[in-house]
Amino acid sequence: MERKEYSAGAVKHSFWFMEFRKVVSLRNEGKSWEEIKALNEEENIFGAPTTLRATQIFNTVSARVKSLDDSFYPIFESCDLASQKLFALVAAMTYDVLFGELVYELVREKMIIGSNELADSDLRIFFKDKQQQSDKAAKWTEATIKKLMVSYKSMLYEAGVTNKAKNVRAIYKPLPDPAMEQWLKDQGMLYQLNAITGVR
Repeated sequence: MERKEYSAGAVKHSFWFMEFRKVVSLRNEGKSWEEIKALNEEENIFGAPTTLRATQIFNTVSARVKSLDDSFYPIFESCDLASQKLFALVAAMTYDVLFGELVYELVREKMIIGSNELADSDLRIFFKDKQQQSDKAAKWTEATIKKLMVSYKSMLYEAGVTNKAKNVRAIYKPLPDPAMEQWLKDQGMLYQLNAITGVR
């Protein structure tokens, strides 16, 4: 599999769970991507404040949904809210390689060693490491890193993986629905499964 480049695009992105759920529901009803795109343009299905934002939400959310095999739709629809949020988290991790690595290398490690706290200093170290590994990331400004930290912390909180404390957040070990866990295994997505469940 070709390795995707790191992107700072997440500074403009949110977790967009309700939007993710809406798109999966429409896809599960048999709507094509073109039809959903048209619905978004004509009816502002995400309730976005501007046309530009509506397009941005559609592009990001649809890319996240497409990063998972279509076979997840019925499983997603039958899962409880907590597992649906985990599906959205896995899709965001798969779509955004940097976010995926953050969950795998930082959050998972914390769960494994039983230190269920995520500090801003941990995130800073993570980004510093990535800047040493990637020429692209090395060019990011301090302001970009700060925005990425805010965005990623918000996504983890909205996915139900952390609380919203100021500098040090508690990590909650997720328990995915057994059907979701089995689907991830069947798809060969152990990286994502181990990342969200804190498994070696």
